Amino acid sequence: MFKFAFKKIIYGFLVLFGVVTVIFFLFNAKPGNPALMVGGQHATEEIIKNIEKDLGLDLPIGKRYLLYLNDLSFISIHSNNSKSYYHLEEQKYGVKYTLLHISEETAVVLKAPYLRRSYSTRRDVWAVIKEKLPDTAILALSAVGIATLIGIVLGVIAAINKGTFYDTSTFLIAVTGMSAPSFFVAYIISTVGGLVWSEQLDLPTFPFILLFLFIGVGVFSKYFNKNSSLSLAKITGWGFKGLFIGTGIWLLYVAGYSIFNFQEIDLLGNSIPLPGTGLNPEGPLVDFDDVTAEDRYFWENLILPTLTLGIRPLAIVTQLTRSSMLEVLSQDYIRTAKAKGLSFYKVVVKHALRNALNPVVTAISGWFASLLAGSVFVERVFRWNGLGNELVTALQNDDLPLIMGAVIVVSSFFVLITILVDIIYGVLDPRVRIN
Repeated sequence: MFKFAFKKIIYGFLVLFGVVTVIFFLFNAKPGNPALMVGGQHATEEIIKNIEKDLGLDLPIGKRYLLYLNDLSFISIHSNNSKSYYHLEEQKYGVKYTLLHISEETAVVLKAPYLRRSYSTRRDVWAVIKEKLPDTAILALSAVGIATLIGIVLGVIAAINKGTFYDTSTFLIAVTGMSAPSFFVAYIISTVGGLVWSEQLDLPTFPFILLFLFIGVGVFSKYFNKNSSLSLAKITGWGFKGLFIGTGIWLLYVAGYSIFNFQEIDLLGNSIPLPGTGLNPEGPLVDFDDVTAEDRYFWENLILPTLTLGIRPLAIVTQLTRSSMLEVLSQDYIRTAKAKGLSFYKVVVKHALRNALNPVVTAISGWFASLLAGSVFVERVFRWNGLGNELVTALQNDDLPLIMGAVIVVSSFFVLITILVDIIYGVLDPRVRIN
């Protein structure tokens, strides 16, 4: 176990080293000068040169890269000369321990990694990340949690009812969720949930009429057919079919009425008033409260961005659970469990689902780390005060230290989650358990 963990940690450091190298050189290869952004439009050439010297931008790119690695590394070269670029100040790096003296002025020291200061705000990058990361982490955890719970349930239902309306519906949900861009979904949910539905939403009556009509017809036909049995799954399946068909007819009616000015039909035009959500189209998690005159948490602002960010992982988890469950349900040990007379719950949940969760765990872990980095558009639309929104501002200002800091933190999450997933594999499946 120790050998395995050590190899994974070394592999993680190599991945982080590659990420830092690629991002650093790509950023410095693009046109533009961060000193111009810091100095502003009216900065003179002399001011720009002083800013470049202060930020270390006057050095060759190779030396800048080595100095950044020296700041970032746990083991670094330190010079006692305060004018040297290798001088490590206590207030920036914290406590450092001398490991080896190279000369009278230079030594190899052990210290905490230093992410430098933001070019634009001159704030410590780590302080900015600690301030912004919790909001993004809460948003990502909420989205992944909802996607996991709903996705596993939908996937299991689709696998058990293969070839039925449930199966087709989950496939439609998965395709819609995977194909819809995040920024497009964010604007729709923000508009509908925070503006259109904020006070009241008028739902069409016709789809619900067909819902109950299909349920009635299904129950009536099954009642007179002695060879068929009634079940809750079949009844709700008929209801969803009616709701789906009714919604399609209503949409065609709305399109025809709006474009071709069809005569209004009362049955299709009637609506049911639905109470509003009371949600705002945008807003941060923590904001100033005018009533209490202090900062407080607005948890209701978490609902809409969570739904937006959770749609894509929901589609992935649903399809992975379905396909994995179908494969497991066809195994010999499942047939043996059924032959022994085990209950439906024990066969599906305790035997099939447990062994079908391996690919789902991989998807969930990967999506959590992806949502930390991929919530940029969602945070921008909902004005969420998180790391993604801060990263967009850093890109606009050519703020390399803040960009590098955010990338390193997200990459570290990827590496850590990869190690945890391998351990969870051993818990879920004894065949790959680490001894």
